[in-house]
Amino acid sequence: MSGRNTDAFDDASVAGSNGAANGGPGGIGNSGNGSRRQASQKQVEKIVLQYLKTKGYRNAEKALREDAIMDGAETTIGDLASVFPASEMGSDANVPEWVLFYSEAEQGNPDAYSQSYRELRRWTDSSLDVYRHELYAVSFPIFVHAYLDLHMRGLHEKAAEFMEQYSRDHVVHHGKDIETLTTLKTKAHVEENALAKLYRENKYGIRMTRVGFELLLSFLQDHHFTLLMRTVNQYLNIRTIDGAVQIASESEADVGITGHTQNQLDHFNSQDIALGSAPLDPFVRDEVERTLQSEAGRHIKDSTTEEASALLDTFARAKQDSTTNALSARDAIPMPPPRGVEIEQQIANLKALRKRVALSPAALPSVCMYTLHNTDNTMNCATVSEDLSLMAGGFSESYVKIWSLKREPLRGFQSNFVPNSVNSEEDMEAVREKTGEDSRKLIGHSGPVFGVDISFDSKYLLSCSEDKTARLWSLDTMTNVVCYRGHNYPIWDVSFAPQGFYFATASHDRTARLWSCDHIYALRIFAGHLSDVNCVRFHPNAKYVVTGSCDKTVRLWDVQRGSCVRVFTGHTGSVDTVAISPDGRIMASAGEDQTVNVWDLGSGRRMESLTGHTGSVYSLAFSQEGTLLLSGSADETVRAWDIKRTSTASDHPIIAQRQSEQEQSKATDPDAMDVDSDGKSAGNIAGSPGKDKADTATNGDSKKRDAAGIWKSKRVAESDALLKTWRTKSTPVYNVTMTKRNLGIAIGAFTL
Repeated sequence: MSGRNTDAFDDASVAGSNGAANGGPGGIGNSGNGSRRQASQKQVEKIVLQYLKTKGYRNAEKALREDAIMDGAETTIGDLASVFPASEMGSDANVPEWVLFYSEAEQGNPDAYSQSYRELRRWTDSSLDVYRHELYAVSFPIFVHAYLDLHMRGLHEKAAEFMEQYSRDHVVHHGKDIETLTTLKTKAHVEENALAKLYRENKYGIRMTRVGFELLLSFLQDHHFTLLMRTVNQYLNIRTIDGAVQIASESEADVGITGHTQNQLDHFNSQDIALGSAPLDPFVRDEVERTLQSEAGRHIKDSTTEEASALLDTFARAKQDSTTNALSARDAIPMPPPRGVEIEQQIANLKALRKRVALSPAALPSVCMYTLHNTDNTMNCATVSEDLSLMAGGFSESYVKIWSLKREPLRGFQSNFVPNSVNSEEDMEAVREKTGEDSRKLIGHSGPVFGVDISFDSKYLLSCSEDKTARLWSLDTMTNVVCYRGHNYPIWDVSFAPQGFYFATASHDRTARLWSCDHIYALRIFAGHLSDVNCVRFHPNAKYVVTGSCDKTVRLWDVQRGSCVRVFTGHTGSVDTVAISPDGRIMASAGEDQTVNVWDLGSGRRMESLTGHTGSVYSLAFSQEGTLLLSGSADETVRAWDIKRTSTASDHPIIAQRQSEQEQSKATDPDAMDVDSDGKSAGNIAGSPGKDKADTATNGDSKKRDAAGIWKSKRVAESDALLKTWRTKSTPVYNVTMTKRNLGIAIGAFTL
């Protein structure tokens, strides 16, 4: 990595001097003391030209001559000094001191800092994604020194307003410093405070790309923000590098101030959060218990009564566990009164719990793969219902398609039915279509559909589209019930809450939003990401929402307060999918960097990075115990990972045999593709779902097809946590799900 330091008055400061000479908000003429006469702009330009010529800055001199039309004799420092009283500038003042003098004159306007920083912030928000992160990093030391300068000039009320208005931009990564700086109230506080002295006596290290640095200087010069230019030259040590700028770690000596913690994310992630399970509604609990007792107490003993007795025991244990770990009534989000479907769902969950397969490294799950043919690369997303009765997909042709996995006909209502005439189940059956097929299209969107989700009871479906809307569909009537509008740009993802009623959307407008099915407007707007929000999922207790973004971060949001409570950094590419374990303690995220990161929600720290995929990861799913993770990828594979492996897991005979087979295969043919336990060859990316999922990926020399038509790719180091790889044939995996019984479900579209 090459770089250079730009920490003194060089070409950058000259560019700033041009801005100073041209004035700015509250410039020299507005200094406010009445004794100062405004210097001629031409005089300043000529003096700067003379300075550039003396120092040999020929390119800068040439550029300034082209921008400014020079006439008359050259002006000297003495000529300029005659314009101002000698008491204001020393007789031996040089050009850099005159430039700083103009900057200080601009500071006579008490609103100059706020105006210039506001424009910098607005410009950064509208900048390209690739440069936005580094520009935000530069804005923090500028913010700090603007705040301190306001105090040093006695503008204490303006300083307090400035801090209150803009501190939210930096509280995530610099929360401790913000808390300390907020306590400063006077000039004496700034002079005595250790943190303030640290910032004013040391230069703040920043890493930027060359293009990003040039864009910043051009912006400051074009807008004549001499105050900000002075801060950049006097207090920042900017190091330009080749390649992308990643989020800095505390161990990097050239970032921040030496000896001072630069990234204070752990402090932000120390906020208290409640990760317990959602409390079971008392009415549902009592009704489930009464129903099971009624079944178990029948006089005729058969398999039904025996199952009910067993379910009662299971329910008693589950009730005890939920009572121990459940949220308090104060922390739980409000829910509507329960219906009969919640009782049926609870009993179905108990049955699934009894028949659940216990998974381990030696007992891996079965995975059922659904492959869709003839989609012509138009399918963007897919999902299945919890009871595995329905599968849905969103297509670029603006429709949602539903398939009945039980081969039952999907019948809607007749076109001439009268809603007021439907008063019972019999009336509803009478107005249904007489015949139906096992698949059906739902038409209503006016743009490609990027996200679909089915409610826990398989009664409703949500879809989101490029047309900026989310739609709620009734799967009983096969009709659109509600259209939700609020986002300003395409919506990439949508997700139901575990208990239904609430849902969340993720959009290109850099926000996620919380909705309830009975309101057409958003209840909460989660704003804070620096780029598109690609994916959104609810925590199992529905108190939190997790979002993944193109800004390479994942955030955890409090639903009730609408605020961010955790930020997870570490990805090197866009985050396209997230998943949370059923116990609500662990979160996994993945995306374009082909790495699955596993996080501890309590501490906000990364537990592990799982590598092995050779394409973007599109979907993740935890087993019901939270010990195993499934991932589906564009590399046409489904992979199983051991999340909570023990130190003796690798000693198991089956695991040892798998590792031995892999080592023998690599030793036999070092140039061959990775081989899994089944001896099948590796695949690679053949297509991609979502907003960029319709394009077939090609990567030049990095991969080619073999004789069987399977993508070959460069070898990727596989993590020890990888348990098994299931490979498909030319089918990128769009969605993976784990059922209540720990059966894996995968969905993909066959591509040529």
